[in-house]
Parts: sequence; structure tokens; C-alpha cells
Amino acid sequence: MMAVLRSLEDPELVAHLVETRLPLTVCPFSTVRLRGCDTLAGHPPARMLRLGPAVSVNSDDPAYFGGYVGDNLDAVRETLGLTDDELHTPAANSFRSCFLPEEAMREQLRALDEYVAEAPNVRFR
Repeated sequence: MMAVLRSLEDPELVAHLVETRLPLTVCPFSTVRLRGCDTLAGHPPARMLRLGPAVSVNSDDPAYFGGYVGDNLDAVRETLGLTDDELHTPAANSFRSCFLPEEAMREQLRALDEYVAEAPNVRFR
């Protein structure tokens, strides 16, 4: 958790992460609960997305930390003021970085694109 957050402190590392598209996951609820950040507003996914690494928003033990992936995505949108386009990026990154066969991944990305296009201001929970 902290390694991903601290990676923003090193511009050369950020450039490497952007170039290699190494998947990074952030779990906002657990990061706050484990005191990696004081508040959700202090969590850096918006900055990470704007810098360009392949970031996805995830949950980390939802029963313990109080939210599934959709809850984390909605909280990030509301707290950090992310746009639909900005929220589409981590959702797409999650498909690009999982272990789906290539065709299945493309199908999921198409479905995501269609869903977001048809439902502006989509809610994920």
C-alpha cells in the first residue's frame, strides 16, 4: 500500500511506471483505515491517474474495511471530484492488468465503454 503511494515522490520512478504500464492498485478505504493517509481526501488516486501510471481502484477485505470495489470507486469520485473519464481509466486498468485471456479482456473493455457511454455519472455500487 505505502509503496504505491510513496512512488509519487520519485519522478524517475513515476516515469518508469508510466512507460512500463506496471499495474498498481490502490485501496482507498483500507489505506485510510490503516493510516496510510489521514483521510480519503488525502488519498492520491486522482494525482496518480493524472500522472499516467496504470492505476486501478480496488477493495481490500471489504467486510473488514467497509466497502467493496464499487463503494471505493464511488467514494473516490465523490471525495476527489473525479470525472467519468477519470473514473473510467482505473476501471479499464483493472481489466488490462488481470489474468483474463486477451479476447475476454477486450470484451470486458468494450462492455465497460458501452456502459459508461450509456450512463453518464454512473454509480458503481
